[in-house]
Amino acid sequence: MDAADEWLVQSLRLYRDLHTFELQAPTRLIEWARGNRVCVAGYGQSDGNEILQLIPPPTLLTKETQGLCPERDFKVECGGFSERPVYSLKYVPDTSLLVTSGPPNSSLQVWQVSAEDSDVIKSVSTLATENCTGQSWAKIDTISARAPWVLHGSRLDRVQITEVESRKSVYTAASRGSEELSGLAFLDCNTLLLCCATGRLCLADVRQPQSLVEATPVPSAPCSEQWCLGSRHRAQPSEPSSQPVARLSSRGLLTLTDLRKTSEFLALAKARVPSPGSGAEFLCVSWAPALEGCLAISERERNKERLNKGLE
Repeated sequence: MDAADEWLVQSLRLYRDLHTFELQAPTRLIEWARGNRVCVAGYGQSDGNEILQLIPPPTLLTKETQGLCPERDFKVECGGFSERPVYSLKYVPDTSLLVTSGPPNSSLQVWQVSAEDSDVIKSVSTLATENCTGQSWAKIDTISARAPWVLHGSRLDRVQITEVESRKSVYTAASRGSEELSGLAFLDCNTLLLCCATGRLCLADVRQPQSLVEATPVPSAPCSEQWCLGSRHRAQPSEPSSQPVARLSSRGLLTLTDLRKTSEFLALAKARVPSPGSGAEFLCVSWAPALEGCLAISERERNKERLNKGLE
C-alpha cells in the first residue's frame, strides 16, 4: 500500500456514516440550495453538462441517531443541462434562481429552478458581461439584501455587481491591477472581498465605487503557488466581520485573517492535501454551515487509477 492508498483508507475510517450518490458524469462542484437542498453540476467540455438539485437523505437532516433508516440515498428533485461547462454555481437567496459560470468566457447563465409541478431546471437568461470575450470564466457570489445581486469577475479590474432580474449593472470596482481572481464574496450588502490567485486579499465598498481597493498582506510563498478563499457574508451591514477569512494554497498552507486587523494572521497551519503543489484546479476551502469554527478543504485528486486501486 503506497502513501495515496494509506491516505484514502485513513480518510474513510473517519466517517461514522457514509452516504453516496452515483452520478452519470463527473461533477466539479456541490453547493447548498434553498430548503436544505444541494446542487451538483458537471464540468466536461462537451455539450450536456448536467445540473441537479438533490434532496439529502433524512438521516443527514436530523441530529438524532436514527439507527437503520430506510432512505439513505440522495434523491434527484429536478435537473437541467448546460451547453457549457459549469465551474461555479450559486443559489440566489430568497428566489428560485441559480447563477452559473464557466468557460469559455466570463458571461453568466441564470437558471430557474422548477416549481413543484415540474422537475426541470431551465435556462432563463444570459448576463453578457462587459469585455467578456477572451476573459477567463468569472468567479461569482450572490446576495438578496436589497435586490437579487450577483457579484462577478475574472480579474481585479473586471469586478462588477449585476442585478439578476433586470440585468442592470449596479457597481463596478475601481482598480489599477489586473491580477487573476481565485474567488470573491459579499461580506455584507456593502462590503466585497476579493482574493487574487496569488493570495492577495482586497476590500471594496459598493458605496464608494471610485475608491481603490486596499490589499492585505500575503503569506510568503513561491510565485507558482495558487490560493483560494473561504468566507461568510451577512445580510445586514456592520463593521468588518469578526468571522475570520480563510485562505488555502495549492501546497496546503492554510491561513486565517481577521479583516479588522489585517497586519497579522490569526492562525497558520499546514493542511494535508492529496497532491501538494500540483495546481489549483479543484482547490477549495469553505466554512461549515452548521459547525461553528469548522472548515472543509479539498484539492485536486490524485490519478484516478491510483484511487480506484486503493478501493479494490
